Amino acid sequence: MIDVDDLVLVASHFGTRAVRRANPNPDVNNDGFINREDLLLVADALESEEDIPAAPALTAANLQRWILEAKQRNLGDKTFQRGIAVLEQFLTPFCPKETTLLPNYPNPFNPETWIPYQLAKPASVTLHIYAVDGTLVRTLALGHQPAGVYQRRSRAAYWDGRNTLGESVASGLYFYTLTAGDFTATRKMMIRK
Repeated sequence: MIDVDDLVLVASHFGTRAVRRANPNPDVNNDGFINREDLLLVADALESEEDIPAAPALTAANLQRWILEAKQRNLGDKTFQRGIAVLEQFLTPFCPKETTLLPNYPNPFNPETWIPYQLAKPASVTLHIYAVDGTLVRTLALGHQPAGVYQRRSRAAYWDGRNTLGESVASGLYFYTLTAGDFTATRKMMIRK
């Protein structure tokens, strides 16, 4: 059974030469070096264990999930902690440098749209949708989100074109405001029926 401990084991020995007959063996592909290929093999095995369709193994979301799982195990030994630190270093290139609200898509839309954003640091995220006269139409509480890019449909905020009561809104111009920690930004969108 492959689990996050295996990923942490490989990460804790990352960049080193393999020790022959080590048990457990972090050199997954047995090429004599513990490197990115070994991490990818373990990550791929973790994904197949979780029945995740073929997707890039070392994504920010996967790394964040595995780091959280490893931290929850709270093993105090130094090798395990070094493995977590290496995984966190791999996460750095995936994180945006600044929090940004991106344009919704499609725009104009009917009846639904996705609202992408990027978080430079973890934050509680809320999206408010306003009519052109400033009336609050809908609030989407997205919860506490880790740093990362929320751009794909599976991760971006989703609005179904309905108000708080579940009624379809009228055609016209609307504004959406993203609040993430101390960051706030507003953009406009158009619904056409």
